Amino acid sequence: MTSMKNTQAEKADLLRALHNNGKILIFPNIWDPAGALLLENTGYPAVATASAAIAFAHGYQDGEVIPLETVLPILTRIADVVDIPVTADIETGYSLDIVDFQANMKRLISTGIAGINIEDSNPKTGELLPVEMQVERLVLIRKVADEVNVPLFINARIDVYLKGSGLSADEKLNETIIRGKAYAQAGADCLFPALAKEESAIKSLVDSLPLPVNILVTTGVPEIGILRKLGVARISFGPNFMKANLLAMKILMEDLIENPVHQPITRNVIAMDFLKK
Repeated sequence: MTSMKNTQAEKADLLRALHNNGKILIFPNIWDPAGALLLENTGYPAVATASAAIAFAHGYQDGEVIPLETVLPILTRIADVVDIPVTADIETGYSLDIVDFQANMKRLISTGIAGINIEDSNPKTGELLPVEMQVERLVLIRKVADEVNVPLFINARIDVYLKGSGLSADEKLNETIIRGKAYAQAGADCLFPALAKEESAIKSLVDSLPLPVNILVTTGVPEIGILRKLGVARISFGPNFMKANLLAMKILMEDLIENPVHQPITRNVIAMDFLKK
């Protein structure tokens, strides 16, 4: 018997449930359909993309340098090849103009994705957007999604720890909580304090914010077991999964120059039967 694929709306509901079931949701962020299929084949319940990894894979730097026209078909293909939900990192939505932003959101949702990451800093200046501006954008995202009957999962990234270099630790914590509460009221489903690293700060954020918390795992962040005990609902790797893969490739390439033997490569390959489409 052939199983029916879940609708986009059903995938969005499933993604929301995965953030609220008491278990930590782990996202080894991918950048192409093969990675999405491998995640599904390995048993992951959902797929998350990394904007930086998609940009790097196509020869661009991060920060909305890659054109939206290039990103849209990639997201469409990723969402199409897997039966599990896909949440896409869309940076700031590829425009700070509210009219263009609305149009971009319609096109992004039309790719079939079930969720998004949306940032609250300006990719050109690196400055934090005013809270009121980001609230307006989040309200608009929810409105656009509701119009097409997709309960889009919104992971609101808060860039205070990433961009607030002149703030003290306490100021960063307080500003992140202020923004998180405002974004929750505006329709967000999850809050993502990017580059929050200290165990005490993460604990305070989990305790103070009204929504599930997403932590980016990188150097200096507590191990996953500790994050689980702190109550973190979601962890993501950002571009680090891709960087680890590229480092492994670089080591093989360098070894091949010094010692031209093929067996270290040819004896360690994966069967490609997970590419079902």
